[in-house]
Amino acid sequence: MGETKQILIVGGGYGGIEAAKKLAKQYKKRSDISITLIDKNPFHTLMTELHEVAGHRVEPDSVRIPFAKIFGASKVKVVLDTIETIDFKEQVAISPTNRYPYDYLVIGSGAEPEFFGVPGIKENAFTLWSFDDAVKIRHHIEKTFEKAVAVQDPKQRQKMLTFVVAGAGFTGIELAGELLEWRDEMCKKWLIARDEVKVIVVEALPTILPILEEDLRAKVETYLKKHQVELKTNTPIVGAEPGIVKLKDGSTIETDTFVWTAGVQGCHFAGMLDLTKGRCGNRDCEIMKAHGTCGLADCKFKKEHRDISGKKGRILVNAEMRSVDYQNVFLVGDNIWFIENNKPLPQIVETALQTADVAAHNIAAMIDGTPTKTFKSNYHGFMVSVGGKYAVSNAGGMKLSGLLAMAMKHLINLHYLLGVAGINQCWEYLKHEFLNMEHHRNIVHGFGSYRTRGYWLLPLRLWLGLMWVMEGVNKIGEGWLAWSTGSKSTWMFSPGVKQAGTAAAQAIQAAASAGADAVAAASEWAEEGAAVVTQAAQPAYDAVAAASEQVADAAGAAVSAGTEAVTHAFGKIWDLSKPIFNPQGVVATWFRTTFMDGLASHIPFQAFQLMVVAAEIGIGLALFGGLFTWWAAAASIVMCIVFTFSGMFAWDQVWFIFAGFLMLGGAGRAFGLDCWVVPFFKKWWNGTRFARKHYLYLDNPSKKD
Repeated sequence: MGETKQILIVGGGYGGIEAAKKLAKQYKKRSDISITLIDKNPFHTLMTELHEVAGHRVEPDSVRIPFAKIFGASKVKVVLDTIETIDFKEQVAISPTNRYPYDYLVIGSGAEPEFFGVPGIKENAFTLWSFDDAVKIRHHIEKTFEKAVAVQDPKQRQKMLTFVVAGAGFTGIELAGELLEWRDEMCKKWLIARDEVKVIVVEALPTILPILEEDLRAKVETYLKKHQVELKTNTPIVGAEPGIVKLKDGSTIETDTFVWTAGVQGCHFAGMLDLTKGRCGNRDCEIMKAHGTCGLADCKFKKEHRDISGKKGRILVNAEMRSVDYQNVFLVGDNIWFIENNKPLPQIVETALQTADVAAHNIAAMIDGTPTKTFKSNYHGFMVSVGGKYAVSNAGGMKLSGLLAMAMKHLINLHYLLGVAGINQCWEYLKHEFLNMEHHRNIVHGFGSYRTRGYWLLPLRLWLGLMWVMEGVNKIGEGWLAWSTGSKSTWMFSPGVKQAGTAAAQAIQAAASAGADAVAAASEWAEEGAAVVTQAAQPAYDAVAAASEQVADAAGAAVSAGTEAVTHAFGKIWDLSKPIFNPQGVVATWFRTTFMDGLASHIPFQAFQLMVVAAEIGIGLALFGGLFTWWAAAASIVMCIVFTFSGMFAWDQVWFIFAGFLMLGGAGRAFGLDCWVVPFFKKWWNGTRFARKHYLYLDNPSKKD
């Protein structure tokens, strides 16, 4: 098909991944198209969730998705390297050790904190713009509490227990929300009075979250104040020194923990590239606002000023997301400069995803010779969480707050994760946010996070296994495998429905009956002789029987009278021996006619009965030995559902179903073979191409490609 076309993507952020996945899907069957993504880390970072790691709500791994999981068995090749510069004329990206040629280039190198030239901020403040930043804040706060509990000097102790967040945009408010929840847990752990701990948010503007509507902003402010978060609005920060934050009014705040979230700009890497930059930076705009990017959310530009070059790292692109300098160079996400409706695009996730979609489409258009498309934003709204239990949102035309807004945030995160790494990553998210959550820091207050130890389930697992084995053994005793006697499972089908194989069995049974009749005729004469003897003894037997009957009648009358009295007094409130569904009722009839009569009746009854017996004994043995317990429990539940809808399962057997659900939680790991078998099986399965292609991992991939 000709020479291979090299598509190179620099950066594995939201925009880079979106572009790579779009192009991989477009060209999955084209061997002449090569797609390479380069990033310095082996994982994609969920930037919008970093505050949860910094505030100790979730474990650090919850915001990292391995590229091996994202791209699975796709044609995207991931290279771990650091690109230092790009030679656009030679069409090659250069790292300290390698050169990467390209025909089409996508740059999604992201952004970095903007300090606006305020002295001392960069040297003395934490930032929250990377995975390492979040982990650093988390560890620092843990150590600070641990040290503060032993400090006797009140002034020094207060300084250590004061936490300052600069900036009341999304990142600042979300971090403050995490800190106020974590504060309560740390105070319990170290027996520190909550009043000793201060969480302070410092904002230069008159209000917090200026991008939100007034009513939602007021709700967040009320929630923060209710939980003793101090809000200092109209308070610009003019400098910082070790342990000191300087405010414009001349006052200072002494703190050992100062986190700067007041702005972002294009990254240094993009700023060093030989590409035309867009204007960016608070000194380039008379109106400086804290929300948005580089203080430019409210900056408006005339048409003749849109293409002015500046010194910051946001690169000028046209409506097709191409660099204005090179037709085969595209840019996505935080490092682009594009004016829409007289404003620069905000540096948010939706911008990254939508610009990446346009860039990927237009690269494909260049390769295939099809029409290009231009960018038009389609933002769905905004939402901000304040800890794990409260949020506000205006998304999809709906304004929500509290539990509903937090639920909306989780749903949006799940939607994104489903597209990036499939159902497996959604399950991981649910585990981190709900099932493995500690200290009740979510909207269900920890109700889903308590886990039962496997060894407490051991007796139930053994008993459930034994019951299934006995169910199968009993069926053998009832003749389910004695096929010459005919079908024993006709009760599972509607009257008049014949199972496959029953006709042959009936013929065999008729032949056997004829032979039995011949034997019966030969022995009839013996029976007649025995009758003569019986008649001679009959008078004596009748006399004894008459006397016994009188005694029995008297005793029976007494027992019956007592039973009637008890029954009248108590009665049976719920007969647990009755079937859940009447065998002749609507539900059982529907199930039989829909599934059993139409499907199972075509299976020879011998095979059907053997299958049922083998399944019951197999489930029992698997549960008893703790081997593939999850699958055995799932099969147990399915079998119980079939029996229930068939009208044979009684109320006192429902415990089978509930016990099966309990077994799904890893009960086989406690004194069971799953302890050794499951890890081996997971490793094998995660390495299969099928699992990698469809994101059906059990935990994480075991192969890179």
